[in-house]
Amino acid sequence: MHLLETRGLTHTYRGDVRALEGVNFVAGRKSRIAIIGPNGAGKSTLFKHFNGILKPTSGEVLIRGEPITNENVREVRKFVGIVFQNPDDQIFSPTVEQDIAFGPINLGLDEATVAHRVEEALRLLGIEGLRERVPHHLSGGEKKRVAIAGILAMEPQVLVLDEPTAGLDPQGVADLVRFVNRLPEEYGMTVIFSTHHLDLVAEMADYVYVMDKGRVVGSGTVGEVFARPELLARTRLDVPPIPKLIRSLQENDVAIDMAYTYEDAKKAFLEAYARRR
Repeated sequence: MHLLETRGLTHTYRGDVRALEGVNFVAGRKSRIAIIGPNGAGKSTLFKHFNGILKPTSGEVLIRGEPITNENVREVRKFVGIVFQNPDDQIFSPTVEQDIAFGPINLGLDEATVAHRVEEALRLLGIEGLRERVPHHLSGGEKKRVAIAGILAMEPQVLVLDEPTAGLDPQGVADLVRFVNRLPEEYGMTVIFSTHHLDLVAEMADYVYVMDKGRVVGSGTVGEVFARPELLARTRLDVPPIPKLIRSLQENDVAIDMAYTYEDAKKAFLEAYARRR
C-alpha cells in the first residue's frame, strides 16, 4: 500500500481548461520525489489534490489506500502538508510564533503540545530569533522558512513543497537542501517537491516525475531521467551542467564515471585523473 497515490487523476477548470489528464503517481514512506516540467505543466494543480484543496474531475487520490472524501479531508490535511510557492499565501498572523502555532491550535491540541511543536519547528528551521517578528516584515527567505515551520508544526507524514527555492539566495538554497534531506531519515517524512532548477534534483530527490501539459510523460530515478535528454528537450528542460559535462567527456573517450552532484563529480574527476597518471 502506497503512502500517497493518484489513479487516472484528471482535473478540468471552469472554461473547460484541462489542467491534469490521467495522472498516475505514487509516493512511498521516506521518499524524496521531484516533479519537474515547464510552466503550465500541472504541477501546482496536482499538489492541490494531494490534501483535498481541489477535487478530481475524474480519477482519485488515495492516502494510505483510502480515497479522500468530505468525511476524512480534515485528517488528510494533518497527514499531507503543503507549502506554496509564495509564502505570503499562507502567512497571516501578527507574529511568527502565532503563525506557526495556528495549525496545531486548529488541530485541537492542548496548550503544552502546541508550545512544544512551535519550539521544535522554530529550532528545525533555525528561526528562533524571529519568533516575535511581524511575518510580513521578513525577507523572502525568512518568510519561506516560517511557512515551512508552520506546516512542520502540524507533524505531517508527507511534506509537499511547491518551488521551495524560488526567491532564495544561494545560501538560502543550500540551507534548504540540507534541511529537506534530513527529513526522511531523521523524521520519517516523505518529501515531494517541484523545481525548475534541475541541478537541485540530484541533490534532493531519489525519484523524478516529468510532467507536460497536464500529463506525466516520464519517470524514473535521477540517472534514468537525466539519461533521456530527448525527453527533457521535449518538455523545454535541459540536462543539468554536471551530467551534461561528464556525458560529453565520455563521448570523447574520457574514462570517467557518471555523476549528478558536485561531490560525486569531484570524486569521479579525481578517480579519472588518478587512473591517467
